[in-house]
Amino acid sequence: MARTGERIAIVGPGNMGAALARGLRATWPSGGQGVTLSGRDPARVRDIARRLGVRAARSNRDAVEAAAIVVLAVKPQILPSVLEQIRGSLRPGTTLLSIAAGIPTASLEAGAGPGIGVVRAMPNVAASVRSSATAYSLGKSAGPADRRRAKAVLESIGTAVEVDESLMDAVTGLSGTGPLYLFLILESLSDAGVKVGLSREVASHLAIQTLVGSAQLVRATGEHPAKLRDLVTSPGGTAITALHSLERSGLKAMLMDAVEAATRRSEELGRKGKSASPAAP
Repeated sequence: MARTGERIAIVGPGNMGAALARGLRATWPSGGQGVTLSGRDPARVRDIARRLGVRAARSNRDAVEAAAIVVLAVKPQILPSVLEQIRGSLRPGTTLLSIAAGIPTASLEAGAGPGIGVVRAMPNVAASVRSSATAYSLGKSAGPADRRRAKAVLESIGTAVEVDESLMDAVTGLSGTGPLYLFLILESLSDAGVKVGLSREVASHLAIQTLVGSAQLVRATGEHPAKLRDLVTSPGGTAITALHSLERSGLKAMLMDAVEAATRRSEELGRKGKSASPAAP
């Protein structure tokens, strides 16, 4: 839980930065007054901040000077230059939370300098509706206060779980890329409904609610999905016939392959991120 009076700066007014600003406005003890947004274009930042109900800074340096928590919501390729820009304005004891994909905590620590607690996170696109599945990892410099702060920030946009940094590529392959798999499944189910005679509106509505309701059932019961699957698979019925078709098509293997492929690609991007990462002056 965030403490009253702790100020937070979000560097980067893009989609994820805006999602965090909206979430924090609703959950931070001081609301939008405790959240400051900054970026390369001050006029654009002012416009976005006004619409989001948070404060706008004249520069990235101004934003981080008074902040207990600094969120780096910038693209990985510009993160080194942003870190170099703000390094001298970060106060000892500040928590630096990065959501830039592929940049390891060791590189962030080198760029931020001593006394800064570094946390790395991987949210997903559902952050825009405060339903992200986010994982985060603590750097060697991070302590209990940094863990508390990072968790509070990330829970403003959904759920957040801590993992070892060695698993962050796997997180990217599963939940970071995961919305893509589900969007494709939803599109396919909707198309299938149209094929068998439903209107597009009805097919889409039923497909979406079926996915949402099934996920809520798994969460509410705590049962393994395979056990719940058996509950709807009656002898000689439609479900077992559909399951046979899915097994023959290899749906489960395709999804597992997709997660593995995305994980490998995240590892590749991470190696590139290390080679382009910031270094201490």
